[in-house]
Amino acid sequence: MKRSFTMLIMLIVFLLFTTGCWNRRELNELAITLAIGLDSTRDGQYLVTAQVVNPGEVAGKDSGGTGNSPVVIYQATGKTVFEAFRKMTKESPRKIYPSHLRMLVIGESLAREGIGKPLDLLSRDWEVRSDFYTVVAKGMNAEDILKVPTAIEKIPANELFSTLVVSEKAWAGTSAVTLDELIAGMVSDGKKPVLTGIQADIKGDEETSMSKQNVEMIDPPARVKYSNLAVFKKDKLVGWLDEKQSKTYNVITNKEKSTVVNIPCPKGGKAVYEVKKSNTEMKGKIKNGKPEIDLNVRVEGNVGEVECHIDLTKPETIEKLEEIYEKETKEMFKKAIEQVQENYKVDVFGFGEAIHRADPKAWKKLKKDWDKNFENLPVNIKVQGEIRRVGTVGNSFLEKIK
Repeated sequence: MKRSFTMLIMLIVFLLFTTGCWNRRELNELAITLAIGLDSTRDGQYLVTAQVVNPGEVAGKDSGGTGNSPVVIYQATGKTVFEAFRKMTKESPRKIYPSHLRMLVIGESLAREGIGKPLDLLSRDWEVRSDFYTVVAKGMNAEDILKVPTAIEKIPANELFSTLVVSEKAWAGTSAVTLDELIAGMVSDGKKPVLTGIQADIKGDEETSMSKQNVEMIDPPARVKYSNLAVFKKDKLVGWLDEKQSKTYNVITNKEKSTVVNIPCPKGGKAVYEVKKSNTEMKGKIKNGKPEIDLNVRVEGNVGEVECHIDLTKPETIEKLEEIYEKETKEMFKKAIEQVQENYKVDVFGFGEAIHRADPKAWKKLKKDWDKNFENLPVNIKVQGEIRRVGTVGNSFLEKIK
């Protein structure tokens, strides 16, 4: 009897811990949101745009889709971002669910006012993962970006995500930044954040461009494309890098995976150096009581294209191309860094963090006025470029038709 009573007690205790998923979410109760746009309004409120998946249009072929849009846009304004999200339930039959968020787009006006406060919810909410990418709508509102239909990917948010990843890997003029990386940059004393810009290029009738007809054309009148990098000082946008400055940033911060560089041939014409591998070693130091940075950039690549008369079968030709690449690239890096120092006075490269690693005691004094120190900071650059391959052919066929 005593044994049976003990087993009964154990069974009751066991059942108490196996009562099911108390916080479960049923799919038919959720509005899966893959992209969010944040804008500011004239009266000081937030305009929040949610790009929500239309489940009946993205399921399998046999699901009985109606041919309608694969996503639906919901919008609301509020004095806080959280308030705007909750107000969306006034028109959405399901609660906005951002756990699968892929893209956060911030309008330029809001970015210039400051993004710290509106980002608090996304960093705090337990339903939101921090592995989505954040970009800035250059010269426009975020809502204008999220309303453009896309052709190759049915869901626009997926196309924005994939395009940014591909661009970062192949061109190195953009940068995929997660929420954690953005916040780390905003609170850091020695490295300020950057975000990739994005624009909606709309040609012709806007009503057609924003409708399903846009993706039915071989040359869509509305396209979304990424631009260069936006520079932030703490949580406020202060300016935009140009293409060369953006690529320089990615090289220095070891985010360059691959790109192509046009270089002049020794006797005129052009060749293309295809970067396949890049690594930058950054060292900070205190010299004569003042901070200084040494950059050692090592690059491996291929000859990607030849539009001049050179003999690639000769080792001295390869060496000459390497010298030209090193000289051209060093000049580009030097000019880009000087322009950022002069125009923005914001350390986006992480030079302050390098000084901190090299001399923590000196950094305690320097960090109080680092923007001014960064403005006059000497940066010594060394570039080593090596050509590994010249492609599947030796000399160009241009040699035979000169």
